[in-house]
Amino acid sequence: MPQDVFDWIDEAARERDRAGLVRTLRPRPAESALLDLASNDYLGLAHRPEITEAAAGAARRWGAGATGSRLVTGSTELHASLERELAEFCGFEAALVLSSGYAANLAAVTALTGRGALIVSDAGNHASIVDGCRLSRAETAVVPHSDPDAVRKTLEAHPGRALTVTDSVFSVDGDAAPLREHAAACRDHGAALLVDDAHGLGVLGEGGRGALDAAGLAGADGVVATLTLSKSLGSQGGAVLGPAKVIDHLVNTARTFIFDTGLAPAAAGAALESLRLLRREPQLASRARTVATTLYDRLTAAGLTAAKPDAAVVSVRAPSPGAALRWAADCRAAGLFVGCFRPPSVPDGISRLRLTARADLTEGQITQAVTTILATAPTVG
Repeated sequence: MPQDVFDWIDEAARERDRAGLVRTLRPRPAESALLDLASNDYLGLAHRPEITEAAAGAARRWGAGATGSRLVTGSTELHASLERELAEFCGFEAALVLSSGYAANLAAVTALTGRGALIVSDAGNHASIVDGCRLSRAETAVVPHSDPDAVRKTLEAHPGRALTVTDSVFSVDGDAAPLREHAAACRDHGAALLVDDAHGLGVLGEGGRGALDAAGLAGADGVVATLTLSKSLGSQGGAVLGPAKVIDHLVNTARTFIFDTGLAPAAAGAALESLRLLRREPQLASRARTVATTLYDRLTAAGLTAAKPDAAVVSVRAPSPGAALRWAADCRAAGLFVGCFRPPSVPDGISRLRLTARADLTEGQITQAVTTILATAPTVG
C-alpha cells in the first residue's frame, strides 16, 4: 500500500503533545459568564452599543463585504474618513487602511525595503514583522531585545538603505521599546524607523494617541507606524501611517494592499466610531494603564513573578508549558478567561499567563481576577 503523504503530520502532532504545545480552537459564545482578561479589547469597546450600531449601520449602507480590492471597488467613503481621522489623531500626514494588522506589517516592511536594503529587527518583534522581513528579500539583522546600542552598531556597519523595525509595546511581556533611542540611532545613520503600535494605540500617549505620540515621534521625519484596529478600537483591520509619499508608495507597491479584498465596511465603520468615542472619552487610556498597574502590584505582592507593564498587558510567569496550560484551564473553570502563551509564541521559551487590563474592569472584577489567579497558581514564584 502507498504511504500516506501526510504521515509526517502524525509525528509532528505527537511531538507537540509531548512538549505540551497542542493548541485547540474553542469557539466562544455570544454571551459568556466568564470574566474576560484574555482578549485584546483594551478599552472595552468591542461590545459598546455605539460601536456595534456603527458596524451594523455601515453594513446596511455599504453591504456585508467590500466587494473587491481597495483599488477596484473596495474603497468607500468610510475608508477615506477612517484614514483621515486616524492620521490626524495619531499625528501623521496620511494613513492607509488594510484588512488586518498582519497585512499592514507585511505591506510596510516589504514595500519600504527590498534587495540591497538592511532591516534591523528586534528579537521580540511580532510574527507579522518576522514574516515581513522574510518576504522582503532584504538582508535582516535580528538584534537583542530593546537594545539601542545594538541597533546603532548594526546600522553603522551598513552603508546603504536601512530600516529599523520594532513593536512599540511587545505583546508577550507588555514592555515598551526605547523608541527615542532607536529614532536617534536611525537619524544619525540615515535610516527609517518603522514602529508597530498595535498595543500602544488607545493606551499610551495623550488621550490614547499611541506610543509614538508619547515619545514625541508622531509625524517625525523618517518615522512610519503600523497599527491594528482590532485591539483598543474593538474592530478589525490594520493601518500604515506616515508621510503622504510613503502611503502613496504603498498604494502602488504593497502586495497585501493591492491584491487583497478591502476591509469590510462594518469593520471600518466600527473603527471610525471607536476613534471618535476615544476622542470623547480620553480617560479610557489612563484607566487601562491603571488597571494594569493594579493587577501587577497585587499579583507580585502575593509572590507571583510578573513583568511590570508599560501599557495594558500583564504577563505572569508559569513554571512550564504544561503548568501554564493547566493554570489557564483552572482559571477558566473558576470563571476567569486568561491568555496562555507558550513556545513558539514566546521568544524566550518561558510560558506565561497573559492578562488584558481592560479600561472597563470594575474594582470588584479586578479583585475577582487576582483572587482566582492566586487560588489556581501551580507554584508561587
